[in-house]
Amino acid sequence: MAGIFDGKVAIIQFPGVNCEYETAAAAMSVGLEAGIFRWNDDPALLDACTAVVLPGGFSYQDRIRAGVVASKDRIMDKVSELAAAGRPVLGICNGAQVLVESGLIPGIHWERIDLALAPNVMSDREGYYCRWVFLRKEESGCMWTGSFSEAEVIPVPIAHAEGRFITNDELLAELKTNGQIVLRYCDHRGKITGTFPVNPNGSMENMAGVCNREGNVLALMPHPERATWLRQVPEDLPGAWGRKRRRAAGDPGAMEAEGPGQAFFSSLLLHAEADPSAPGGGIGKGGEG
Repeated sequence: MAGIFDGKVAIIQFPGVNCEYETAAAAMSVGLEAGIFRWNDDPALLDACTAVVLPGGFSYQDRIRAGVVASKDRIMDKVSELAAAGRPVLGICNGAQVLVESGLIPGIHWERIDLALAPNVMSDREGYYCRWVFLRKEESGCMWTGSFSEAEVIPVPIAHAEGRFITNDELLAELKTNGQIVLRYCDHRGKITGTFPVNPNGSMENMAGVCNREGNVLALMPHPERATWLRQVPEDLPGAWGRKRRRAAGDPGAMEAEGPGQAFFSSLLLHAEADPSAPGGGIGKGGEG
């Protein structure tokens, strides 16, 4: 098995996740190589990978609370080691919950965990919520959003019951000062309001994606892999992406064009090509994992 993850994006498969294969497909859609890495494989094999992605789903059935059991798995010791060395790490939905529970996000006060992903709080209901939302890219140095322009509006779907970022005033101020609030929920014009449905889960400051101080680790609650191709965009979606999707109707070739979520993965490729010698650089292209 030695070397099987050379230059590949490793998609960690914990028991209960259900988005690992579509996440690998999203990575490969931009020319990256990707492979599924089982939680109980030899962690040393990850030394050869170029990036790590923790996909969405329900790791360990969300026992106790979402992501907490997976965050204690021995594979996360290796992920933490790689992240500290500058390797790109992305956690999507349940993967974001794992990163927060492990302390990798926000990665500020390692002696305590002051950031949490709490149960959704909406205007007239609680619990699991699935719909397309809009994100606004904030100014930051996150390597996972380099393909987006500042203040760009990005439509992607959410699907979670515990996605509300909450913290204390001290840490919130640090997140703002450090530029760690990478993406915020907004409407299709980019306006940020704290009320439902623009803020779909009650997250403080409309936080949808939070990175570490160094910018190589991102906890992202929405699912970019479910917005990889234009055909995945709802036809009635407001805004520029909805108009593009409606124009493509009836044209199979046009429907296979890039979707709004694909740029998260092309951002990784952009980072690697900009500095091949950096951690995560030298990414291979083309092959399947």
